[in-house]
Amino acid sequence: MAPHWRGGAQVLAVTLGILQCCGWLSAQTVRTSVGMMGRRPAQWPMSHERVKRGWVWNQFFVVEEYTGTEPLYVGKIHSDSDEGDGSIKYTISGEGAGTVFIIDEVTGDIHATERLDREEKTFYTLRAQARDRQTDAPLEPESEFVIKVQDINDSEPKFLEGPYIGSVAELSPIGTSVMKVMASDADDPNYGSSARIVYSVLEGERFFTVDRQAGVIRTAVADLDRETQDRYELVVKATDMAGQMGGLSGSTTVTIVITDVNDNPPRFPQKMYQFSVSEGAAVGTSIGRVIATDADMGENTDMSYLIKDEEGGELFRVSTDGDTQEAVITIKKSLDFENKRTHNVVVEAVNKHVDPRFVDLGSFRDQTIMRVSVSDVDEPPIFIPPTGTIMEVQEDVHLGALVGIVTAKDPDMDNVPIRFSIDRNTDQEQIFNIDPVTGAITLGKILDRETAGWHNITVTAVEAGKNPSMASQTAVSIRILDVNDNPPELATPYEASICEDAKPGQLIHTISVVDRDEPQSGHRFYFTLAPEASNNRHFTLWDIKDNTAGIRTQRSGFNRREQNVYLLPILVVDSGPPALSSTGTLTIHVCGCDTDGAIQSCNATAYVMSAALSPGALIALLLSCLSLIVPLVLVLLILTLKRHRKGQRMSEDEEDMRDNVIKYNDEGGGEQDTQAYDMSALRSLYDFPEVKNSDSGPDLHPVPQWIQNRVVGDGGPADFTVFKGYIRKKVEQADADLSVPPYDSFQTYAFEGSSSPALSLSSIRTLSTTSEQDFSYLSDWGPRFRQLAGYYAPAQPEEEGS
Repeated sequence: MAPHWRGGAQVLAVTLGILQCCGWLSAQTVRTSVGMMGRRPAQWPMSHERVKRGWVWNQFFVVEEYTGTEPLYVGKIHSDSDEGDGSIKYTISGEGAGTVFIIDEVTGDIHATERLDREEKTFYTLRAQARDRQTDAPLEPESEFVIKVQDINDSEPKFLEGPYIGSVAELSPIGTSVMKVMASDADDPNYGSSARIVYSVLEGERFFTVDRQAGVIRTAVADLDRETQDRYELVVKATDMAGQMGGLSGSTTVTIVITDVNDNPPRFPQKMYQFSVSEGAAVGTSIGRVIATDADMGENTDMSYLIKDEEGGELFRVSTDGDTQEAVITIKKSLDFENKRTHNVVVEAVNKHVDPRFVDLGSFRDQTIMRVSVSDVDEPPIFIPPTGTIMEVQEDVHLGALVGIVTAKDPDMDNVPIRFSIDRNTDQEQIFNIDPVTGAITLGKILDRETAGWHNITVTAVEAGKNPSMASQTAVSIRILDVNDNPPELATPYEASICEDAKPGQLIHTISVVDRDEPQSGHRFYFTLAPEASNNRHFTLWDIKDNTAGIRTQRSGFNRREQNVYLLPILVVDSGPPALSSTGTLTIHVCGCDTDGAIQSCNATAYVMSAALSPGALIALLLSCLSLIVPLVLVLLILTLKRHRKGQRMSEDEEDMRDNVIKYNDEGGGEQDTQAYDMSALRSLYDFPEVKNSDSGPDLHPVPQWIQNRVVGDGGPADFTVFKGYIRKKVEQADADLSVPPYDSFQTYAFEGSSSPALSLSSIRTLSTTSEQDFSYLSDWGPRFRQLAGYYAPAQPEEEGS
């Protein structure tokens, strides 16, 4: 593609760039042609190795600030595949496409439709595309190009930091640098001389000069005198185009202050200043400012301020504004119009840096008077004291008693009466009342220090008949003083235990008491036994003198079977006044202990120390007795009823003894088993008194009376010799035989004696000596069959005799 130019003084065709050519549907990079400024298109050199490319164009330039009526021609894009038949359509996209820049779809000519400003935007980046007009298919890859805005000298130099203020010491030598000024030009510094600036002095050139290139201002004379003229106003001009004809210029004002050596003291312009302030102004409020002038300049003018009079120093504070060197007067303490309406404050200014060369000229300080007038404002009431009140009252005072009085006054000259009230948010139970006129606080409800020892309320004061918003509040703390209205009490329901073998004087227990009162001198309690127990012979009380007491034994040898509980009433008295007392009971249990003194068991039988017990102790004792007696009576009634019924059954029963034997199909657990079955059920059938036999045999029990009556029949004496001998023999056999049940097991024997009228039904008695069967083998079966073998074996002589 070759660039095209259109003639005209307003159009500049600039082609400076490296073109990149892209083949259609190819990613191969090829060499591009380079357009030269001022050449015709036919004169552009081409690369020696030229690969067929799709289409190329140059970098475009457009002049800024174009004022013509027609769109400004920018350039032309052209594709090698364009044969001029209008089959190719050219489009652009990117910055300003369609608005700032438009393209002819057929020719590829680009025009600018708006006035461009290089200072706002220096270039535009766009993308070009060649498409088939029929199918709208892209014929070339989309490529990017740049349109640069060409500068013209349309911006004058500007001093962005002006106007300037500089300073130089008086009597400085010629050429002393004062300051530097600088102007800037928005034009392109890389194009022409539009941004090349030179400086000159328009006004004040007699005293100062300026460097044309650097803009440095220097002194032109050596006799600058600050006392004659303390500042100079210069006008400095900056011209672009290097100062040539037709260049644009701008100017600024430079104020040069002449500084001085410190040869002049500070001076207040006035000897008195008037200020006014409201008495309600807060501490720290600024009242006003004053400044002391100094004929010198620079740091020689630095000064500090102070208040000279004592009264002014108490109410006001002065500080130095570091930026303006002004004295700032502020309130140090609240002002009171009613106390003093006018204050005269002496303020002194002092140089900070005194030049010793000029000390003989006089004092480098000056004074002035600040008269401060205080104006009156309506102020809320003031409480006396203002920080709150603490009151004290006894807890036993009656309703309506005076607790204390709060005081407030109107600080204004009118001295309006004050009305008082209690903020009920701080006294919701309305324990206290206040007289709205006098401020007297009285009691509205009975106090109890043990419930609340302090009450904190808020009292409000307002001026009568005025704005209620002008109110003040103060905190009133009311301390409730203690009155001895609570007797001391044992700290806990004490219980103690002693061993039966306790020694006399042995410490059993230590007791302490509690008292809800808090006397100022501290608690002091006295212990003693109650009158009803003072003469007991069992225990004594020992007052340890540290508000505790110890209980000691008075004798030895307690027996818990006789009495295992002692109730010891103890009387406790406080120190008052008035002295109050109460009686508490110490429960002492007598217990069985081992050799080491460790408690093993305790019973629960109560014992009253004296017949004259208190009602509470007596009731407790009766309840304990009833709790023990009632179950015992019930058990006795049940047993009596059971024995009565069993007696009736036995009296009506006509069967023999064997029918009354109770059998248990249960194996005993040995001698240690006492729970296997109830032996009382067996023993209840008989009423055996123990008797001793005359011989050395085991103890025997006689046969019950009802059995004797049946055996005797006619009422004569019964002979139980045969039974005794039989049972004794069986007992001896059981003792000798280890295989039989234990000695405490119940055994039955089917033996009726020899004189039974009913004869025996046992098969043993049917044994005859003429029996053909031989039962001697039973003796070989072991001990368990020894008895049976004795019945069937031939009778022994001793057995016959028995």
